[in-house]
Amino acid sequence: MKIVVLVKEVPDTWGDRKLNLETGLAERDAGDRVIDEIGERALEVALSYADAHAGTEVVVLSMASEAAAANVRKALAMGAGSAVQVVDEALRGADLGLTAEVLAAALTRIGYDLVITGNLSTDGSGGVIPAMLAELLDVPAATMLNAVEISDDEVSGTRATDGGTAQVSAALPAIVSITERLPDARFPNFKGIMAAKKKPFETLTLADLGIDADDPAAARSIMIAIAEKPPREAGVKIVDSGDAGEQLADFLIQNRLV
Repeated sequence: MKIVVLVKEVPDTWGDRKLNLETGLAERDAGDRVIDEIGERALEVALSYADAHAGTEVVVLSMASEAAAANVRKALAMGAGSAVQVVDEALRGADLGLTAEVLAAALTRIGYDLVITGNLSTDGSGGVIPAMLAELLDVPAATMLNAVEISDDEVSGTRATDGGTAQVSAALPAIVSITERLPDARFPNFKGIMAAKKKPFETLTLADLGIDADDPAAARSIMIAIAEKPPREAGVKIVDSGDAGEQLADFLIQNRLV
């Protein structure tokens, strides 16, 4: 079994988040950068399976700047067997379409039985990469799973619905995305940190994957405007003089909240 886990370096959610008003891109050096927690949980799913099934190969895949290598190596210290990182200046500010295209090409090159990813990153919050990858790779996708079970030829799990839960399954090869209902990730220990230094770490470029980021025939998003978030305005204080209910209703109607 070969499991590839997608991990992403993101700005720490406890730190400041800023946009460059000239480029419209996140200023990722404005604070600490970490592996997205949902990616670590996805890795924990793979490592837990590998712990119980000898011969399982766990690979982490990331598309990021060269500076993200240290965080990718943390995934190796946690227990992944090898890592692949796609680094290319042309990917700076890549939209979801290009990101999915690059990751799909990398997955095809690596090979996989199962791809595990988080359902939603904490920076872009797109939430569509798992489905886009499944479409590009022509494999089934089981998304938004709150529990995951992996067998030799199938992956299954439960997904929350409006009326309860749904049991879903997919034949391998497949892609699954998990939610924060899955367990917290393990911490790398000293032995894992030392071992990570000797584990395979491959760096790929767009040329290696045969992708042209500026291909005029490909659909790419274009940013047309960027502005700072307006300052928060003072709220409306309602004093109950017997008509508080009417005032509240009027406020909700005026702001199209009902």
